[in-house]
Amino acid sequence: MHDYGQDLHQFLSLQGVINLITLSVLEIVLGIDNIIFISIIADRLPRVSQQKARRIGLVLALVVRCCLLFSINWITSLIEPLFHLGIYGVSGRAIILFGGGVFLLYKTWKEIMEKVKGIDPELSSKKGSATFQSVVIQIVLIDIVFSFDSILTAVAISNNIITMVSAVIISMILMILFSGYVADFINRNPGIKMIALTFLLAIGGILLAEAIVDAYNTTVSEEFHKEINKNYAYVALAFAMVIEGFNMWENKIKRKKDFDQEN
Repeated sequence: MHDYGQDLHQFLSLQGVINLITLSVLEIVLGIDNIIFISIIADRLPRVSQQKARRIGLVLALVVRCCLLFSINWITSLIEPLFHLGIYGVSGRAIILFGGGVFLLYKTWKEIMEKVKGIDPELSSKKGSATFQSVVIQIVLIDIVFSFDSILTAVAISNNIITMVSAVIISMILMILFSGYVADFINRNPGIKMIALTFLLAIGGILLAEAIVDAYNTTVSEEFHKEINKNYAYVALAFAMVIEGFNMWENKIKRKKDFDQEN
């Protein structure tokens, strides 16, 4: 039986506080792809319902993520192969990652095609066609997929259940508070939205790659296991955002100059 008294004692120590801060920051960073997806998928709803859908989806996602943390032994068992395709073992984790990757690629590519074809979301008949329930369900489902990274990261840093749950709660509260601002910023700036969509496309590809690598790792000993580093995708996102930030700054100055010249 798990000793929660020992967890609480460690949680209240200096090292426990350091672990909580570190893990909270990592959870927020790992939640970037999640909040971008949520911002884009919620835009399918009428504006009055978007914030409510984001909050309900994130609260439900928080409950699911906490339940997964308390079922860490079950999560660990998902790493073991359920069946084999030739020499490659297919685990529950690989199935979830593969399904999540396909879903993310499909939804993101659909959004990109609409944007490339010049379909105005405000005028499109699809605007508001998504049901409130379907958007909330999609938010929860994609969070389950993204939860694997955060949970495995949490276990690697701290095996303390109280610390892990506290870090998840802190990160989710911040996501709930700032999701509306992020959504408005993304949807207000077409360049930023395209960068966000491209980033989600890359994340979808990474999820598929992780599923394939997971199957490959079953064929070799642990010392030869391969891992995919997502940091490159986050660095690329930050770099693209900086470039777009300069473009927005340049356009703002040009508009101001044109306005001054007209007057």
